Amino acid sequence: MIKAAFAAFADVLSPDFRSVLFKAIGLALVLLVAVVAGTVLLLDMLKLAPWGWGNNIIEVAAGLGMAVLAFFMIPPVTALFAGLYLDRIAGLVERKHYPSDPPGRELPTTKAILLGLQFGFLVLVVNLAVLPMLLFGIGALVLLLVNAYLLSREYFEMAAMRHMPVEEARELRRQNSPHILAAGFIPAALALVPFVNLVVPLFSTSYFVHIFKGLKRSSP
Repeated sequence: MIKAAFAAFADVLSPDFRSVLFKAIGLALVLLVAVVAGTVLLLDMLKLAPWGWGNNIIEVAAGLGMAVLAFFMIPPVTALFAGLYLDRIAGLVERKHYPSDPPGRELPTTKAILLGLQFGFLVLVVNLAVLPMLLFGIGALVLLLVNAYLLSREYFEMAAMRHMPVEEARELRRQNSPHILAAGFIPAALALVPFVNLVVPLFSTSYFVHIFKGLKRSSP
């Protein structure tokens, strides 16, 4: 896992991956800024308080609240956009590190987009559900555990589906679930670090391609 993590970091920072990285980060930041700005603008239009100073307080509080919420929403939002580029990243990793292996099959564009939307929405819903637990001091731990499971499941299956049918990919994950879940804690921990979490989807794609290749080579 550690070797795969270092290889994935090197991949994400390499020139071949840089353009995809900047596109995914740029689109995610644009959406997050739009959400925060749109919320503040909507509150300003509604004028919820009868006094001017009351509305100012509401707008400031809402802006701060949305900024905090945006921090926790970075992983699902970046996952949403990175889903558009995951196949390309996986292909780059395979050609760079495993040139003698049979190349993976790219997913159809429509299916890749649907998978990205589905995964982004799933992570969004789960992160929103866990958010109130921060008030009880266990939110970060629960978020780590949940995201470790989600990230390991989705990204490993995505890497495996390039080389085998969906059901076989899921069965391979189930057969190696302790190892794959443990691998998920690295990207899940990175998802809790500000700014670093912007690269988690692309890092996870490269990382789980390496994990998948390692498992396939060690299998009988």
